[in-house]
Parts: sequence; C-alpha cells; structure tokens
Amino acid sequence: MPALPGRFRPLGQADAFAAFPDGGGRHPGVLMYADGFGIRPVLREMAAELAGHGYYVLVPNYFYRHGPAPVIELPAHIGEEARPAVFAELMPLIEAHTAELALRDADACLRFLTGQPEVAAGPVAVTGYCFGGLLAVRTAAAHPGEMAAVAAFHAPVGADGPDSLGKLAAEVHFGHAEGDLTPSELGELNGILDAAGVDHTSEIYPGTVHGFTMSDTDSFDPAALRHHWDRLLPLLGRTLTGR
Repeated sequence: MPALPGRFRPLGQADAFAAFPDGGGRHPGVLMYADGFGIRPVLREMAAELAGHGYYVLVPNYFYRHGPAPVIELPAHIGEEARPAVFAELMPLIEAHTAELALRDADACLRFLTGQPEVAAGPVAVTGYCFGGLLAVRTAAAHPGEMAAVAAFHAPVGADGPDSLGKLAAEVHFGHAEGDLTPSELGELNGILDAAGVDHTSEIYPGTVHGFTMSDTDSFDPAALRHHWDRLLPLLGRTLTGR
C-alpha cells in the first residue's frame, strides 16, 4: 500500500506520514496521533496495518515546531535504561504543546486529511496513544460534527476535565493500562461519560502497563495489542463504513 510523507501548514510547515490502500478509490479517513515518542517505525507499521483494512491514515508530527520526525534520536528499542534520557528531551516538548496549539494543529490536520483525493466524503475518526490519546480526545471534542469515532489507548483521557469529555459526540473507546487507572478511577470516568450521554466502551486491559501497544518498548503486551485491534477495527467499521 502507498505510504507517503506529506507536509501541511498549521503554524509553520508540519511533516506527516500517510498510509492508504493500493488500487485507487476513496477511503474513510483516520487521524492517528503517535505516543509521546513520536513518528517512528512502529507507528508506520500500525498505520499500514490500519490502512490494510481500508482506511486512509494520517499520522502528523505534532512536534514539528521543533523539527521533522524523529525530533530526537531514539534507540531501536526504548528500554528502561534509555527512558530517563529520552524523557529528559521529550518532556519539554510535550509541556510546550499546549491545548491551544494542539487545537490549532488539529484544525489543520483535519483540513489536510479531508482534502486528500483518496479520502472519502463524510465524517472521519481519530485515534491516539499515550499523549496522542489526549490529543485525539481534544480533537474529537473540538470537532463533534466531523468525528464519527474516537479511540485512545493508555492515555490521560480525562486530563482536561469532565466538561471536555461531555463535548464528545463521536462513539468512544478508551483502552486503559492497568498500571494507569484503578477500577475506582475507571468507574468515575465512565460515570462522567454516562452522565454526558456519550456512547462508549471504556475498560482496563488486564495485566498491562502504560505503553502496552508499542512493540518497541518494554511495556509491549502482544495480547493487549490484539485486543486493541479487536476494539478499534469494529469501532471504525460501525462508524465509518457501516459494517
């Protein structure tokens, strides 16, 4: 399937990665936000996997203000010994990426995604991992009329408070790491979603720690990654293709 670099201009020139099926035609659009480590081979593999199911997947470099991806040098495997040095470089970038900047970039990402000739007309979906999951929620909350689905995995989805979650109009799936959320906290989060009338599934993936979807980290859990696909693909099928 084609996998193309792209550039668009939110505030400056941003780089992005896109994957979509071979054979021409138009496909439902999905905006995918990387985890805090950014675009790298594992994200390209995940985008290609999703594209293989019939979607146009756009993965933007949300750290573009600091340079093209990869913004910092990453080891092939991000193990425990590498994490302190990596986070020392990444945390200032994450902290600088404010909600205001994230929403400006989300507007530009959506305009770029929906303007591609390979993307079908109609609503799109957004998914994200870790910090990218929070960006996915912010994007969906700010664009309720354009989003059919939002999925976030091992992400601080409630970081912006109940009011933000209450703005969600898309169908939602949140997959939490056991190490990130207690059952009591899950109940509180789901109570907020219930009270707001959000159509959702929100669950703790058993035995997982933060980052469980990422195969280039020590947190990776193959069974949890499969469960992630088992949740994400039907969600997209229901909301974007009616299957």
